[in-house]
Amino acid sequence: MDIFTLIFTQPIANGLVAIYKLTGSNLGLAIILFTTILLLVTRPLTKPYIESLKKMQDLAPEVAKLKKKHKGNNIKFIQAQTELYRKKGVNPSAGCLPYFLQIVILIAFFNFFIHVFSSNNNIKDNLNALMYPPLVFSESDVVSTKFLHIDLSKPDYYKIEGIPFELPGILLILAAIVQFVSSKMMMPLTESFESVAKSTKNETDDMQFAIQKSFVYIFPIMTLLAGLTLPAGLALYWITFSIYQIVNQYFISGWGGLLPFVNKVRKLLNFRI
Repeated sequence: MDIFTLIFTQPIANGLVAIYKLTGSNLGLAIILFTTILLLVTRPLTKPYIESLKKMQDLAPEVAKLKKKHKGNNIKFIQAQTELYRKKGVNPSAGCLPYFLQIVILIAFFNFFIHVFSSNNNIKDNLNALMYPPLVFSESDVVSTKFLHIDLSKPDYYKIEGIPFELPGILLILAAIVQFVSSKMMMPLTESFESVAKSTKNETDDMQFAIQKSFVYIFPIMTLLAGLTLPAGLALYWITFSIYQIVNQYFISGWGGLLPFVNKVRKLLNFRI
């Protein structure tokens, strides 16, 4: 067993199985509850980062003035911006470590599902290889991977006769949607920093924010495509995580850039009708 599995994947596997057994062998419910618990436990650590994002959004107009004042001198602009953030109690790097931990947790979940469900061995044997003694499954235990009508151990897709490719299932579609909603809600933050970049002519800044905007659409598409080959349990984890992100983002900027997008869609639909 490698060190990453020992430190991260194995504890997550045991925590998930403990919840699984407490919920009456409902793997889907166990994934939702365990993911929520992990996110709530790390919330006090990520709170400084959330607060810093809100302060940075509020200070965007002042940063724009500094950028105009020090136009052509990036060193002085950075120094002035740093001093402004210091006076206002903003720490842009706050919360980086907790968010790095969340990435590690995501990788650990990925390793767990791949190890347990993508192996040719029996699922119960794969689980027992990661379990601490009190949680080991006995020979008479039956491991259920069903959640509603979906088998969480297999990719979530539909195969329709006559179509040469798989269509995403409901979990994959939901995962892409909630990720898109979360990204759209963050648009006011992106647009605030974009307005700062546009206050001076800098092609690098323009390219940076163009890339950030494109990610709003690229990541949900990647979720759909990658999910066609991965266990559906990962999609359920991602849905839970993204909904948590939406709640967090709501307290930063409300519905943010989602409402303008919804209004545009409404106008487009009314026009077409």
